[in-house]
Order: sequence, then C-alpha cells, then structure tokens
Amino acid sequence: MTQIIVLPHVELCPDGTVIEAEPGTSICDSLLANDIEIEHACEKSCACTTCHVIVREGFEALNEATEEEEDLLDKAWGLEPQSRLSCQAQVGDTPLVVEIPRYTINMAREHH
Repeated sequence: MTQIIVLPHVELCPDGTVIEAEPGTSICDSLLANDIEIEHACEKSCACTTCHVIVREGFEALNEATEEEEDLLDKAWGLEPQSRLSCQAQVGDTPLVVEIPRYTINMAREHH
C-alpha cells in the first residue's frame, strides 16, 4: 500500500488525513474509498475537471498525463505545474502529498 497525505480542505477533509492506496488505483478512487467525496462529475471518464488535484509531493512517480488530460487541465481552476485529474493519475509505490483545490468548475453539479 502507498501512503497519500491529503492536505486540509475546508469542506471535504477539514483536518487533512493520511490514507493508504493500492498501487495502480487512481487518486480519485483512493480518495472516494476513504470517504473523501471529491467531485467527479463525468464519472471518472476524463471529460471534466471536477476531480482536479495538486500533487505537492510525489508528482514525478505518477503515470504520465495523456494529451486529453493535459487539454482538460488547461480549463481547471487554480492550475499549477503539478496539477492532475485525480481520475487519471494512478498511484505508484511512492508516497504522495495531495491538495484538493478549494474551488472546482462544475457546469452540471452532481451529488454522489
């Protein structure tokens, strides 16, 4: 299992937390499995930016972003060089520190 430190997010994880993730799973699935209800309006199909995260540590160990993901990230709120769509970024063996941005652009809010 790989450790993911989730930095505090005012709504989703106010105190921050540390979770364990199975290598090969997406950051999004790992967060959801640990009751961190990150938005994923497109049902994790790489068609929106609601699951945008910033990988503060361990970014280089993630699988490479596809061109489709890179194009979508250009539309994400608070884009940074270490931004990824959590539905596309797969956990490896390297521990991660992840920040969920305070805001997201969701044109059709869905409640999961």
